[in-house]
Amino acid sequence: MKQDIHPKDYREVVFKDMSNDDIFITRSTVASRETIEIDGKEYPLVKLEITNTSHPFFTGKQKLVDTAGRVDKFRSRYGNRSKK
Repeated sequence: MKQDIHPKDYREVVFKDMSNDDIFITRSTVASRETIEIDGKEYPLVKLEITNTSHPFFTGKQKLVDTAGRVDKFRSRYGNRSKK
């Protein structure tokens, strides 16, 4: 294996699911300009559109709603047009 190819600046980072406001703290090297304070300590903040707490595969919900509402807009416009 190659030596010295992995980053060395791991730190605790907060990842926030914007669809349900769920947060989790893990170690990462991702860059972030925003910060958040949790329990009196300040962490870098990374905002995510979807995580395992909001994804239909993991939650069991069959309806997928994206942030722009394109799926719902398509379904309301065209409905269920199954051929007979």
